[in-house]
Amino acid sequence: MRYRDCPTMECSVRVAADPEQVWALITDINLPARFSPELQSAEWLDGATGVAVGNRFRGHNKHEAMGEWTTESLVSEVEEGRRWVWQVLNHAGEVSASWGFEVEPGRDATVIRQWAKMGPGPSGLAGAITAMPDKEGRIVARRLEEYQAAMNANLEGIQRLLA
Repeated sequence: MRYRDCPTMECSVRVAADPEQVWALITDINLPARFSPELQSAEWLDGATGVAVGNRFRGHNKHEAMGEWTTESLVSEVEEGRRWVWQVLNHAGEVSASWGFEVEPGRDATVIRQWAKMGPGPSGLAGAITAMPDKEGRIVARRLEEYQAAMNANLEGIQRLLA
């Protein structure tokens, strides 16, 4: 598995809730900070107050091995009530990751999907990959496992809030 292939991780859960309730939760940029082991908090930038294409927000993160850092993200896609996507920008303004939430209404339940894609621009993994190119596959796989754990924590937290 190579970083340059932009690997993706996706998790989903079914909840017995109205899609409107789900949408209200997943468009709160601080919701993941309640459940994620990494995201500590987030705030809208430039006077933005919600999910809309072009709006930006800052995330404050903490990781045992990587320390503390901030990211800036740009909302790149919104399909009201169904899907929103944000791009995490690196210090050069390149997209280092894309994240999204999706809502799929059903007859008796709503599916919530969260996904993340690495790259194509360099991210915090670049230093480790450069220092240990022979371990790139393991480095990327481990980070995808962390993405999966964070997404599962988010989705389980949403399930509890909607119960």
